[in-house]
Amino acid sequence: MKTCHHFAALREEYEREIGYLSAHSQRHAGRPSAKASARHATTTKAQMARALSGHVKRCPECG
Repeated sequence: MKTCHHFAALREEYEREIGYLSAHSQRHAGRPSAKASARHATTTKAQMARALSGHVKRCPECG
C-alpha cells in the first residue's frame, strides 16, 4: 500500500510516543507510574489505529 508523507509523519509521531511510554513502563516496573504508562501506551496504539485508518479513508493519495 502506497501512503503519503502525512501518513508517515502521523505514524512516526504516534510510534515515538508509544516508545517513550513503553520505555518508561519498563524502567519503572512495578511502580504505579509504570502501570499507568503501560495503559496509556495501549490506549495510544488504539488511537493511532483510528487516526491512520481515518486518514486513509480521507486522503486521495493514500486511499
